[in-house]
Amino acid sequence: MTIEQIRSIYEGQPFRPFVIHLADGREVPVHHRDFIMSVPSGRTLFVCQPDDTVNIIDLLLVTDLELKPVSNGSRKRRRS
Repeated sequence: MTIEQIRSIYEGQPFRPFVIHLADGREVPVHHRDFIMSVPSGRTLFVCQPDDTVNIIDLLLVTDLELKPVSNGSRKRRRS
């Protein structure tokens, strides 16, 4: 996985939450674009979680990115 591939998802409009899958089977959710940062070399990511924990990820261990549906908080009402 490359930093460019992650950036293309990160910079998508509108932002879609995604899950980073790692080689050891762990899954790291990215809930919002403000919760992810890369180091200048682009090899390491920091992902903050809503409970204030931080995941430090080596991009060489990323196997897949899973996009989640957009949640805008509104639902369409059905007309009767």
